[in-house]
Amino acid sequence: MPNPPAMMRRVIVPESGAVRLEQVATPSPGPGEALVRTVVSGVCGSDTHAAHGRHPFISLPYAPGHEVVGVLESLPEGSDLAVGQRVVVEPTLVCGECKQCRSGRENLCERLRFFGCVHDQGGMADYFTIATARLHAIPEDFSDEQAALVEPLATPVHAVRLAGYPEKDLNGKTVAILGAGTIGLLVLTAAKYRGARRIVVTDLLEGKRERALRLGADAVVDAGLSDVADQVRKELGESTDVVFDCVAIQSTTNQSIEMALKGGTVVVVGVPTGDVTIPLSIVQDQQVRIQGSATYLPEDYRDAIEILSSGQLDVTQVVTAIYPLDEAPEAFDAAAGGDHVKVLVRP
Repeated sequence: MPNPPAMMRRVIVPESGAVRLEQVATPSPGPGEALVRTVVSGVCGSDTHAAHGRHPFISLPYAPGHEVVGVLESLPEGSDLAVGQRVVVEPTLVCGECKQCRSGRENLCERLRFFGCVHDQGGMADYFTIATARLHAIPEDFSDEQAALVEPLATPVHAVRLAGYPEKDLNGKTVAILGAGTIGLLVLTAAKYRGARRIVVTDLLEGKRERALRLGADAVVDAGLSDVADQVRKELGESTDVVFDCVAIQSTTNQSIEMALKGGTVVVVGVPTGDVTIPLSIVQDQQVRIQGSATYLPEDYRDAIEILSSGQLDVTQVVTAIYPLDEAPEAFDAAAGGDHVKVLVRP
């Protein structure tokens, strides 16, 4: 392949409320690293929060782009991958040596950095470099839009795995999903694939509830109702085995625990922007399990690719806008505006 240009474009978020394009030197891969040309990069809810200074773990300035599909331009010797191959990035940059990494929980690495969030590079650029160990080859028949959903889907796959602990399936279980944004809809996809018997989705917006029905929810409930937990139980026909909170604010925390009574599990998938309180006496007395879920593991990527290969997910219902790299500020605005599900940026 031809040598990359000396300079390239990348998106930077220098301060709250600002998204800019800048010219920088094209990075050169170090030992064990690949040079990747970006094909598409998704705008995540974490990006829109971080761009307005509301993400608890991303400080500004930062270089966005962790939901990335790219083409391999160069590789270190001995790699199992091939130049010209399309890949997706697993953006967790782990040490491989700490207690968590040694025990197979590298998503909880004690020295974790995160490509496109807490790192000096992101995939919302013409090129980037990254360790080949953080790359996954994708099926040749995948569209770029399908491939762009591997990383976002891996998060719900991981959450469903934790909810079904010690088994990763939800066979026969009743499920409530709070929030019908990108992650909520992908939790719906993963839960259906893993055998949930009946799924109810809640959201404030009618359009999002309708989209959840199109993607396979058995029923939907207006999240603004005062008796939303009772309505969810009514639609399920019984108590809720697993609640996935994809919003993670005080009201959804309250609703989640109420839906999980008695003996249910609440999985916190959304990223809270602040602390919430929980009724600990009820959690203890009625044996509610509250489970945090953080990103993913390599097997979650493999399962996400399997689900996307199955054809269960209508990708056109999830990827709803694509912007050129030069219009990254408009892409961030569109992603934050509520009219779209997943917005992609294409260099």
